[in-house]
Amino acid sequence: MLYWMGVKTVEETTLLLAKGIGKSYPGVKALNNVNLNLRKGEVHAILGENGAGKSTLMKIISGAISYDEGELLYKGEPLNVSHPKEAQELGISIVYQEFNLLPELTVAENIYINREPQSKFNKLLINDSKLNQDAQEVLKRLNSPINPKEKVANLSVAEQQMVEIAKALSFNCELLIMDEPTAALTDSEIDVLFEIVNKLKEEGVAIAFISHRMEELHLIVDRVTIIRDGEFVSEYLFKDKTLDELIQDMVGRQLTSKYPAKPNYNKGEKVLEVKNLNRNGVLHNISFAAHKGEILGIAGLMGSGRTELARAICGADNIDSGEIFIGEVAVKIKSPEQAIRLGIGYITEDRKKNGLALSLNIKENVVLSSHKEFSNIFGFMKQRQVLNITDQYIADLKIKTYGSEQLTGNLSGGNQQKVVLAKWLCKHTKILIFDEPTRGIDIGAKFEIYQLMYELVKNGITIIMISSELPEVLSMSDRILVMKEGEIAGELLKNEATQEKIIKYAIN
Repeated sequence: MLYWMGVKTVEETTLLLAKGIGKSYPGVKALNNVNLNLRKGEVHAILGENGAGKSTLMKIISGAISYDEGELLYKGEPLNVSHPKEAQELGISIVYQEFNLLPELTVAENIYINREPQSKFNKLLINDSKLNQDAQEVLKRLNSPINPKEKVANLSVAEQQMVEIAKALSFNCELLIMDEPTAALTDSEIDVLFEIVNKLKEEGVAIAFISHRMEELHLIVDRVTIIRDGEFVSEYLFKDKTLDELIQDMVGRQLTSKYPAKPNYNKGEKVLEVKNLNRNGVLHNISFAAHKGEILGIAGLMGSGRTELARAICGADNIDSGEIFIGEVAVKIKSPEQAIRLGIGYITEDRKKNGLALSLNIKENVVLSSHKEFSNIFGFMKQRQVLNITDQYIADLKIKTYGSEQLTGNLSGGNQQKVVLAKWLCKHTKILIFDEPTRGIDIGAKFEIYQLMYELVKNGITIIMISSELPEVLSMSDRILVMKEGEIAGELLKNEATQEKIIKYAIN
């Protein structure tokens, strides 16, 4: 169909067309007959639960993996790339949730790595002046004040993401794939990112946008494709569907609530107490207690010291002064191993980097902290017991997998989080610290994680939950501590806590 007033046809605006894409791995069909139409000057959200196949499809488009069935057309021609570098040279770039930057190199060196301009006088030398100038031009396009000579290690998460986008644009990017770009950003940083996304859209760049933060989509998304269980479900303009309809298409059922009904459980005795905890320049006179059968929420802005507090309790970072009590007994925790022996488990905010061994399979990860309990007198693992306990947790936690031998790195984010949880349950942990428990997890998997948290508390486990999502903190916590600049700025009971009160404590 032709459009009047100079508006281009769908065929003219289509940049990439995927038709009937299929991809299989041993024992699992990751994608089956998936369609996608990415158009110039549009932000196209690809939505689905963890494990739906979104990232697999994006890796195919960006040349990271091959596909088995179907057809990919780019600018009307077959797209056959076997490496991301080939895709980049065609104008297709991807920005992953986990950045691919070298921290000890400068911003400019990261943007043009392996493409540095050579000196006119000696081809073995880099023309640093032109390198920095070229990087400055790309950053200027993003209205970014980042110094191209600055080391990446000195940048914030949001600034590092800006460098990744700049690197993509330096290839004359026409199709930009963004995988969970807002997962680690503050609200103000997200606003800056969205300004850049809208600017790129105005320049005609096609943007494929993967996100589990449904509440932000209306700010930038034009079109939506839903994938469920590796199959294409639907495509439509974002404005034509309600959020509830989107979610129903994603999960294949109607979710009446984002949070499960809170079960009855009773707050018990004091299990953990922290008194006047200090770490120079980071934590200042932190004091609080956590009880058996309680979810203690910790809120605050990024940089307020929430994760630093968790790391101090778990022995990952040393403290300068203060006391930690398990029950009524004072303990000195100088290493994570000591914390584990005392019954403290830490589910980190970066499960892939610090919570799992992605190159190991599920059963190896489940017993990662329990080798002694599952070893015989000669130090060999009791494989039958390991298999039995792993199969039990796969069933109890509803981990979607073809078996305990599956590599953990091939699981979806929600299922990886369940494997981390299984690791600590296997160790019979009594105190569990969840740092951003649902980051990078879809809405259906979030619901399951919340249910598991409630089950744990019913069974007497103490949960300390750090979260940047205020609705999550308010819905799941029995009590909330608010941190600001390394201090406890306020404490709120569930029945008195509101977003306004939390924000007031966090910024005043």
